[in-house]
Amino acid sequence: MAMCAISLVVLLLLGILLWQGRTLKKELAEYQKQEQALTRKVEEEKARTEEIDEQKEYMQTDAYMEEAARDRLGLVKDNEIIFKEDGE
Repeated sequence: MAMCAISLVVLLLLGILLWQGRTLKKELAEYQKQEQALTRKVEEEKARTEEIDEQKEYMQTDAYMEEAARDRLGLVKDNEIIFKEDGE
């Protein structure tokens, strides 16, 4: 009788451990998905930061200043001629 009770307790504990293990595996898989998503987001943000840094460097060049002066202010160089279509 005692042996049967001990076997039942051992089987019950084994079942609980197996169930806990399955639950932990599911949680681990979910955390791994989250980690991958966050890693991907970090890489995207690093690329975005690099693009912003490159744009910042370009905006400090004479070429950008000239382009901005032409596009936004309509300025031209002394030796340039502007042609406009009728209706503008």
